[in-house]
Amino acid sequence: MKHASNIAAVAALKPAYMGFIFYPKSPRFITEVSAELIKYIPNGIKATGVFVNEDIEVVKGHIFKHRLKAVQLHGNESVAYCEAIKLTGIEVIKAFGLAESFDFAQLVAYQNVVDYFLFDTQTAGHGGSGRVFDWNLLQHYTLDKPYFLSGGIDLQHTQSLEEINDPRLYTLDINSKFEVEPGLKDIDKIKKFINSFDKF
Repeated sequence: MKHASNIAAVAALKPAYMGFIFYPKSPRFITEVSAELIKYIPNGIKATGVFVNEDIEVVKGHIFKHRLKAVQLHGNESVAYCEAIKLTGIEVIKAFGLAESFDFAQLVAYQNVVDYFLFDTQTAGHGGSGRVFDWNLLQHYTLDKPYFLSGGIDLQHTQSLEEINDPRLYTLDINSKFEVEPGLKDIDKIKKFINSFDKF
């Protein structure tokens, strides 16, 4: 999210979270001017800052300046890093890109310092690829920590998503497949997606 009218239109749909990307290399990078709009998002929506290997003090600065309620960390952030962010009192969502070679054992060290994991498609660009990973890989996830499912989710996946029988699946993270252009969401398509589900 980075455009004022589009932010207001998505907020009207009452999503649980709205993401704002503070990663300068992303085409969805939000300017400081647009970031000022975050504070006007209704309290029932968790304004979420998305960061990639950012200096921890910079992240904390954005948390307090923009009244963020959650952060998504999409880089190689350490356990200690996540713990330090958690001490600010907001939700911490740690993203991991999944592929056949992914070692789920590395998640054990993070489970007590994050609120949720986010499973995305493994890419060199820290997400945003619009590609779906093999959801069968989730069978190797053995922890109790709930997770967000991300990675190229589109309208065509609604039935398959309904069929995932995993109580740890907390919510769905949609992005590139619901955009007119990077950072500009297709409101009608999002409405259609929301109305397709019974369980989310």
